[in-house]
Amino acid sequence: MRVSRRQLLGSGIAVSATPALAIGGGAKTERWGIHELAFDGPSSGNPFDDVQVAAVFTGGARTIRVPGFYDGDGVYRVRFSPPETGPWQWTTHSNAAALNGKTGGFDCIAPAPGNHGPVRVSSDGFHFTHADGTPFRQIGTTCYSWALQSDAKCAQTLDTLRSAPFNKLRMLVFPNVPSVATNPFVRTGDGPRDWDPTRFDPAYFRRYEDRIARLGQLGIQADVILFHPYDEARGYNDMQRADDERYIRYVAARWGAYRNLWWSMANEWDLVKSKSVADWDHLFGVLVAADPHDRLRSIHQIRRYYDHRKPWITHASVQNGPAVMDDIRAAQHREFALKPVVFDEVVYEGDSDQRWANLTGQQMVERFWWGLIGGTYVGHSETFAPDRNPDFSWLGQGGVLKGTSAPRLAFLRRIMEEGPSPGIDPIEHWWDYHIGGVPHAYYLKYFGSAQPTTWRVTLPGRDKDPKHSFRIDIIDTWNMTVTPVPGVFRMQQLNQYDVHDPARPEIALPGTPWIALRIVKV
Repeated sequence: MRVSRRQLLGSGIAVSATPALAIGGGAKTERWGIHELAFDGPSSGNPFDDVQVAAVFTGGARTIRVPGFYDGDGVYRVRFSPPETGPWQWTTHSNAAALNGKTGGFDCIAPAPGNHGPVRVSSDGFHFTHADGTPFRQIGTTCYSWALQSDAKCAQTLDTLRSAPFNKLRMLVFPNVPSVATNPFVRTGDGPRDWDPTRFDPAYFRRYEDRIARLGQLGIQADVILFHPYDEARGYNDMQRADDERYIRYVAARWGAYRNLWWSMANEWDLVKSKSVADWDHLFGVLVAADPHDRLRSIHQIRRYYDHRKPWITHASVQNGPAVMDDIRAAQHREFALKPVVFDEVVYEGDSDQRWANLTGQQMVERFWWGLIGGTYVGHSETFAPDRNPDFSWLGQGGVLKGTSAPRLAFLRRIMEEGPSPGIDPIEHWWDYHIGGVPHAYYLKYFGSAQPTTWRVTLPGRDKDPKHSFRIDIIDTWNMTVTPVPGVFRMQQLNQYDVHDPARPEIALPGTPWIALRIVKV
């Protein structure tokens, strides 16, 4: 007997919306995958407001309540990402009789190769790891409205990302530049503000989540930006509080189960004139309550820093170009936030006449290295575009990369991945060592644009600290070469604060810019 899709939906059997979505719903679902339930329910009135549905999942000693959402055409879905292997049972709860009291279960099996789980803050509080303990070394980029472009343009962006170094991508939900998809809500007329904030267009959000899933297939975290100040004509970012709350609950239910999802509450929040700090605080509370999967959360500024120490903020997302011109300023941000810091915007590589969009490739890569030495992370984008218009660049729409920094960032990512877990910490930065790493075991020293011809082999260390032997590599961060210095350096006490090798007090350097040293215990 042939079973229709609608019969499957009514039975509560989970089905995948498209092959690209990483969603399953049979008897088995992998750990940190997505188990989706789908049901037929009422379609009259306004289902987005009139109908509430959720499922309570129980596995072992854990019970997790997961809100559902209306996906149009009388279909309701609940998406759950199981955090543990073993049997899980579920029961639905709804104010609609057709959706209430449904039951079922599934087995959560071991994750497939490459599935390391969602990214979390590491136990030391300053870095990131996947749920299975695999370090996540962020090399991010920004493509604001790439997911809202034509299918062909989106495919081009994904093809570029396949060979690019980026493992996190910042992307807006609402458009900020010319886009194909522009109507997240049901239209009520021809004017820019003729739309109904109480009725979502499921096709818009279904298309967007397809892009989240496709990034996940490439191993890229989708840093989803919920609000921004750049489209006052349409007004999506200036809704009333009840409409903001409905929107946040809807996207949390739709997308929160994707293990590669991060939440950014806003881009340049302090330019959104219709919202106060209290409003943002309130919306974070709504997001935390709506997201049982507890994905990472941040907010991005232009002039006024949000208080990143607030408990709902998992990591600081910062716009500040000069802060990563040296490791000391970068490290200070970490010390004030007491959390991981990602400088998601540090001025972009490009040829624009705008001051925020004209870095050289060397300047972009330099910011990444200084940020790394300071124990933080840095984000990329570029603005090479027709007529120097950033709207049509990688930053605005995605497409192809034209700058020179990306291969050097791939090289940097390799250096990071070969380094200590979970990441690099600043070492004695208050005293101008310009060294990061792990004391007495692993050091990176960076010279930036300076061009020294020698370096005195001196490391911080007091008399009671262990004395080890080290090997040294000279890293040309622009030409992407690693040159070992012959021999081993056996450290002894130099003074009250430093150690050195008296038999080999200095090494020769090439006298060119963008040089780093890797100093590793042997």
